[in-house]
Amino acid sequence: MGNLTWLYAKAALTGFTRSGSTLPDAVRDLRVDVDREHLTAYNRVCGFGVRDELPVTYPHVLAFPSQIELMTGPGFPFPLPGLVHVANRITQLRPLRADEPLDVKVQLGNLRPHERGRQFDVVSSVSVDGERVWVDVSTYLRLGGGSGDGSAREREEPPKPTGGWRVGGDVGRRYAEVSGDRNPIHLHALTARAFGFPRAIAHGMWSKARCVAAFEGRLPDAFTVDVRFKAPILLPGKVDFSAAPTADGWRFALWSKKPHLEGVISG
Repeated sequence: MGNLTWLYAKAALTGFTRSGSTLPDAVRDLRVDVDREHLTAYNRVCGFGVRDELPVTYPHVLAFPSQIELMTGPGFPFPLPGLVHVANRITQLRPLRADEPLDVKVQLGNLRPHERGRQFDVVSSVSVDGERVWVDVSTYLRLGGGSGDGSAREREEPPKPTGGWRVGGDVGRRYAEVSGDRNPIHLHALTARAFGFPRAIAHGMWSKARCVAAFEGRLPDAFTVDVRFKAPILLPGKVDFSAAPTADGWRFALWSKKPHLEGVISG
């Protein structure tokens, strides 16, 4: 996995001069052959078993360098620092295998207003032999200038936990190694404090992957897993995991004193 540190440095140096009201009409295409050692390392960090079938969240890290290239490239209107990853939806149309060459496509779209600012989607897809088999939609929020007219939110009550996880202080660094996402807020308390966090925080996509790993062996070949990221998980920490069956899948959540993630798996 390529080191994206230079792109984060570029974003820090030039990002705050960015402005605009449209997204660039740019696309990144690449062919990827899965590195089995990298896949094994990812599986271990996120809690998946080691096997030839790719976890549904794994192609996200293959597309991630192209996502960052688009968000630091010409015409992108927002500074990368300060963007908030608020949601991620992945649809798998069939299982993907480690021995399949993957054609990955990444593009930006759907810039729209939000009550707290503006949001947009980064859409990544994977095709095998011309057949689209996997789609990932990550939604990011740029804070500021929103309508602020959202209705008052009721206090949320935590669901009954079905398990609990201790999240080590090194999870941010370990996931950064396999994902390429070396955002300073995930790496060390000192660098996280520079961005307003008391300690380093876990990657949202790590927390999603860890939740999906809890369902391993119980999911159909084709399904969608949709999550909303609520509040960051401070490292180290402890979170409660809850899961409950629904008519066509599962509902799940991560909580501590506040909700961290809420998600739905539907077949």
